[in-house]
Amino acid sequence: MASFLDHAYSLVHMDNAADQPTVQELKTQLEKGNDETKLDTMKRILTIMLNGDPMPQLLMHIIRFVMPSKSKSLKKLLYFYYEICPKLDATGKLKQEMILVCNGIRNDLQHPNEYIRGNTLRFLSKLREPELIEPLISSARACLEHRHAYVRKNAVFAISSVYQHSEALIPDAPELLQTFLEGETDHTCKRNAFAALTAISHQKAFEYLSTVFEGIANADELLQLVELEFIRKDAVQSPQNKARYLRLIFDLLEAGATTVVYEAASSLTALTNNPVAVKAAASKFIELSIKEADNNVKLIVLDRVDQLRQKNEGVLDDLTMEILRVLSSPDIDVRRKALSIALEMVSSRNVEEVVMLLKKELSKTVDEQYEKNNEYRQLLIHSIHQCAIKFSEVAASVVGLLMDFIADLNNTSAVDVITFVKEVVEKFPQLRPSIVERLVQTLGEVRAGKVYRGALWIVGEYSLEADDIREAWKRIRASLGEIPILASEQRLLDEAQNEDGETKEQLNGHAKPSAPTGSRRVLADGTYASESALTSESATAARLEAVKAAQKPPLRQLILDGDYFLATVLSSTLTKLVMRHSEISQDAARTNALRAEAMLIMISIIRVGQSQFVKAPIDEDSVDRIMSCIRSLAEFAEKKELETIFLNDTRKAFRDMIQVEDKKRAAKEADERAKSAIQVDDVLNIRQLTKKTTVDGADEIELDLEKATGGDSTVEDLSSKLSRVVQLTGFSDAVYVEAYVKVHQFDIVLDVLLVNQTTDTLQNLSVEFATLGDLKVVERPTTQNLGPHDFLNVQATIRVSSTDTGVIFGNVVYDGPSSTESYVVILSDVHVDIMDYIQPATCTETQFRTMWTEFEWENKVNINSKAKSLRDFLSQLMASTNMNCLTPEASLQGDCQFLSANLYARSVFGEDALANVSIEKEGENGPVTGFVRIRSRSQGLALSLGSLKGLNKA
Repeated sequence: MASFLDHAYSLVHMDNAADQPTVQELKTQLEKGNDETKLDTMKRILTIMLNGDPMPQLLMHIIRFVMPSKSKSLKKLLYFYYEICPKLDATGKLKQEMILVCNGIRNDLQHPNEYIRGNTLRFLSKLREPELIEPLISSARACLEHRHAYVRKNAVFAISSVYQHSEALIPDAPELLQTFLEGETDHTCKRNAFAALTAISHQKAFEYLSTVFEGIANADELLQLVELEFIRKDAVQSPQNKARYLRLIFDLLEAGATTVVYEAASSLTALTNNPVAVKAAASKFIELSIKEADNNVKLIVLDRVDQLRQKNEGVLDDLTMEILRVLSSPDIDVRRKALSIALEMVSSRNVEEVVMLLKKELSKTVDEQYEKNNEYRQLLIHSIHQCAIKFSEVAASVVGLLMDFIADLNNTSAVDVITFVKEVVEKFPQLRPSIVERLVQTLGEVRAGKVYRGALWIVGEYSLEADDIREAWKRIRASLGEIPILASEQRLLDEAQNEDGETKEQLNGHAKPSAPTGSRRVLADGTYASESALTSESATAARLEAVKAAQKPPLRQLILDGDYFLATVLSSTLTKLVMRHSEISQDAARTNALRAEAMLIMISIIRVGQSQFVKAPIDEDSVDRIMSCIRSLAEFAEKKELETIFLNDTRKAFRDMIQVEDKKRAAKEADERAKSAIQVDDVLNIRQLTKKTTVDGADEIELDLEKATGGDSTVEDLSSKLSRVVQLTGFSDAVYVEAYVKVHQFDIVLDVLLVNQTTDTLQNLSVEFATLGDLKVVERPTTQNLGPHDFLNVQATIRVSSTDTGVIFGNVVYDGPSSTESYVVILSDVHVDIMDYIQPATCTETQFRTMWTEFEWENKVNINSKAKSLRDFLSQLMASTNMNCLTPEASLQGDCQFLSANLYARSVFGEDALANVSIEKEGENGPVTGFVRIRSRSQGLALSLGSLKGLNKA
């Protein structure tokens, strides 16, 4: 059974094995049916055979009733059948019936129809039995001279295949193909012939290439591609020819065909690391990424540029501006890729040009409407931020431009800008006065609460002169409006009521209002009210809503909308400004006036937060924070440590945070550099003393294929393999089954061991698998016969399409002594471990918050753990979910009975997983309690992460 499946080129899925017809029914349909019936019957036969039943008793019927047909579709299916049918008998000799088959094949090789000849030649390249091939050789050779190119192009592959597997049958194949090449004119035939010649005789291929070497640059595109592939291999085997090949490849780089340019650039970088060659190849890759319309092509080509950049550090820096030309592409993923590569190549020589271009692109996002405009603007701001932090000389030129976007209605972009400004104002003291002045001027235009918080913090920390403090105070007061807030809002409400009262009097002619009339209504509390009372209540509510909706200054509006975090930041900023004014100014009267006004503002915020004029009442934490600022203002003259806390400690904490980020950035760069660095004690490769297959410049495509097929993978640790073995049946079952579960990126391979524990031969034994979830069985084990106490290994492949909880279940079926009965052994379930598909990842705080807002699926998991400490629980949680902690280490330090942290991971399918941990520990030996909120774009990932055993154990 396995023998014919080894040579099967086609796989067909059978929907329902129970619908399989009997052999007699199939014979009848082949005997009496017309071509349409035979076509359907052959399809069913092929499906049954590919699913494990060889059906040898049908061979003669197919020869008698299908082979004579003139239907091209039926003949094609006939050759599929010949491909997989058993051709040898039990003794290993060719079946007698195959003589008839061989005669039919030879007739088809001499058929006047070129389609039938070509199809038969394609089948011939799949044959492996010398006895069957030998009578067909002369006909196949004659096809090399056929008038039609379709026949000739298939004939060269047939000759090559025969030579590779049975060299004695056609020993002169290399000379035959070389002669064919010299006389052939069709481009496709020449391409196939050269590829076939390369496969069977490297020397003959080299001889032919030498004769046509001067004309390669002007040859057809197909022929150039296959010749480039040969050149890559020959340059490894014959280094003396490399210089000649390099000149040719440089010529091909200027060829018009896109595929040839791509292959030539790839070949150039595979053959040499010379900086000139690397830059030439990279230039062509960049040119392709600009010209090509397909976004996938752009991304692939940019990946190649990135690989060249990593292998040849500093060589491609001059091409940074060329890469930024790719920003003309409308696709956001292409732009993101181009920007990430360009930022890695920015140096002090080109940073000004890069920033100038990025500033132009940023201006375009205001004037023009791109696809995903806001996301692109955020990407540009982040890129400019990176350049300004790396190279201080451009910080001054970009900070002014970016601050124009602080008033941007797009909250995310404005938050990115204010984060950048905070970092710049700390790192570059000479820019502080101009930044603070510009920031104070824009306070009246800001509409986002988070941006306002950042701006107030900067103003409070870096307003170092008395004039700066007075100007900042004036702007804050203007943005806050009339103080006290509650009294002014109440006055507006009273004025609105008075206006309504006057209007009613005018309508009634100043007459005395009559007694209320109208039907009674029952209120919610069960009491009665007249229609006029209801109208009065609704009118009062409408007036209150009108007062709330009235136009107000931005800071006042945000506080009335319930942003009390902003109110606490405002209180802290006012406290800092008063304290600093007290330090630098001798004007005690002004200091006291500022102090009194600051206290009035803070008390006003608390009072209005407890009134009807706000959308939500003020929370206790915000009240405590504002009251602590009031107490600090009242006592700071006597307690100098309060000034230290407000004026020094907060800035020191921010400075420490920036230093931590700088260290992380430096560590990441060092890791990247270490990957491509050559150590002093690395082994020296001496080309003359190494194997030809391992010399420098080996074919990258071959290496990629080797890695993809597992040839280059390291031997898996035995203990790791044992941990993945799952027992599927009991030891007392007739068939013992266990499976080794191997997870590739998008596939699960089950390597199943079957052991016959009985003294009988188990006939037609098959393992059937089914799945739940986003899993699909794509390759099923074949039917086998299993001898007494024998064992067998079979494989099943399952495709995974998303990070979701999946279950694989199945059974083993085999026939009993009587053909009418069959036995079934139920297998245990195999649960797919989604941790194989989830990897730790990092993102910025802004990206995390944006995704947290966008993602609609949330899974809230309650925690009750016996972990020794909160940090231990967090470590266990990260290990069990493969998630990375985004909260800085400095924020998690210290002994506290409460811990909150953000976690992030990505799946191999590109899905984002976010988690927020909020836990507390009750007492020294108490349990860890709280909850973990998991969010993702898809429901499956959120539920799967929340149901992990490791999460509940942690």
